[in-house]
Amino acid sequence: MSEIQPLQQVDKKAIMSLYRAVTKDLRKQGNRQWDWFYPNGIVIGSDLKNHTLYGMKVGSQVTAAVALDANQSPQYAPLPWSNTPGKPACVHRLAVHPDHQGKGLGKRLLAFAEELAMQQGYSSIRLDVYTGNPGALAMYVRAGYRQVGEVRFPFRETPYMCMEKILYN
Repeated sequence: MSEIQPLQQVDKKAIMSLYRAVTKDLRKQGNRQWDWFYPNGIVIGSDLKNHTLYGMKVGSQVTAAVALDANQSPQYAPLPWSNTPGKPACVHRLAVHPDHQGKGLGKRLLAFAEELAMQQGYSSIRLDVYTGNPGALAMYVRAGYRQVGEVRFPFRETPYMCMEKILYN
């Protein structure tokens, strides 16, 4: 499997293919966290423009991806975060192609994001995970993330669990 690398504008079609495949697979499992509206080309284009999207590739196929930046949803504001005086980073859209799941790639991407966040001077990582995705919830708990509270997003029936991991104080 390839190393984790910054994804480029030239990868956009392959990135969109990754997210479509993951969305389709989630739907088959009854998981409605993603749909035709999200993640979309505008969001992915912004990640690429801001150089915040990283992933693994096999040839030209993007097999896994994660975004890391400081952009927090406004729904995060009232939650009781531990690292309030610090500088939090946020993990977004961590995805592994269905053909490559079960190989530890999600865990590798998360560890990469944590290391990158520390290198960039962030003191913690915040994220939200669909409560209807027990596998993802378990991965974050195993990686040391603490549940902070739930948020709801427009057009989503099921809430998302917000989680935090302190990298350093």
